[in-house]
Amino acid sequence: MTGRHKRRGAGRSVLAFLTAFGALAGAALVGAAPAGAAQKAVKVAPGVTYEQFDIPAAKGVAHAHVLSVDLDHPRVRVDLLYPGAVASRAAVSRMADGQGAVAGVNGDFFNISETQHPGVEATGASVGPAIAAGRTLKAAVPDGQRFGPALPPGTTTEDVFGVGTDGRARLDRLALDGSISTAEARLPLGGLNQYALPVGSVGAFTTEWGDVSRVRATCGTDADRAAPCSTDTYEVTVRSGRVVSAADTPGSGRIAKGTTVLVGREAGAQQLRKLATGDAVKVERRLVAAGNGMPYRLALGGYPVLTGGRPLPGLDDTASAVRTAVGIADGGRRVLLLALDGAPDYRSGLTIAEVAAAMRRLGSQDAFSLDGGGSSTLVARKAGASSVSVRNHPSGGAERPVPNGIGVFSGS
Repeated sequence: MTGRHKRRGAGRSVLAFLTAFGALAGAALVGAAPAGAAQKAVKVAPGVTYEQFDIPAAKGVAHAHVLSVDLDHPRVRVDLLYPGAVASRAAVSRMADGQGAVAGVNGDFFNISETQHPGVEATGASVGPAIAAGRTLKAAVPDGQRFGPALPPGTTTEDVFGVGTDGRARLDRLALDGSISTAEARLPLGGLNQYALPVGSVGAFTTEWGDVSRVRATCGTDADRAAPCSTDTYEVTVRSGRVVSAADTPGSGRIAKGTTVLVGREAGAQQLRKLATGDAVKVERRLVAAGNGMPYRLALGGYPVLTGGRPLPGLDDTASAVRTAVGIADGGRRVLLLALDGAPDYRSGLTIAEVAAAMRRLGSQDAFSLDGGGSSTLVARKAGASSVSVRNHPSGGAERPVPNGIGVFSGS
């Protein structure tokens, strides 16, 4: 089947979605707020369209905002929106305008608060792996350290939505493969620019982390995010392959280019204490894909809800909320970005099972849930505008600063 035929089929799938739900929507809206009628898709840029419509659901009508992105179009690409540092947050509209995107949505779940660890700074860093413009930014925190709803059975914090250097979107897993080599030993690397490190490990922090405190990396355990912070920690700074300083507790502040800060907890801290100023240290790290090994231009975390056209078993079908999701259609040649409206009339939202069903009816073979609730935001430029507008209504009344998102770019 050609790409042209696939795009025709994709258009029919949207029409079929609206037709299938039309009668149900009318029935569901009796006594409710007026539903916005399905609108004709509006061109945002060559290869990028925007539309909105109602979705009847178990707990009321949800209102969807959807971007359709043709990755086969020569002027279209998608990449990670982020504020320039892993441990940082910004509004989706600000990130999109700052990077020149024509549209986008919010991304991964993140370290939003630290009420369980008084005095410890929340980092704002995302949960899963992140790759921007082909550059690795971070790896995934342990599953038990995740912020957000419970993961569906069989999924992990290493799951990603990504677009490869071949221009095709896919779901995958990205695991950290790294080591710390000294004159005495070769240690496994337990983390990269993560707000939480595995118990007993050593993690690396680079200039991509930002200037936020690294203490949070030593709090909680692999199974319990709320567990106390470790009392056995150590930090070593490596510059140009040599140890230049050490400290008993993790520090903060911008990390210079060419410098790596190693943070150890428990057994990892004990290993780092063996190092002295001037010792040679080599740190190697990469993210290894579970799939076909195609390098990624973009990757970010969340969790899969639909694979091969089938919903994952065990998806929650009781808790409804405002959601954001990304779908993959036409063999990875088209991406669908969905964000629900958070206005009071629609705030009942969808369950995760309903999200999977909705993405499938829109033509997705695979779909991936991103952060929702007050984070759900979809932005797109209006005709003739040089900046984006927020198209949905964030449920908190205003855009929530988030660590990353998926940006849509259109250029020559």
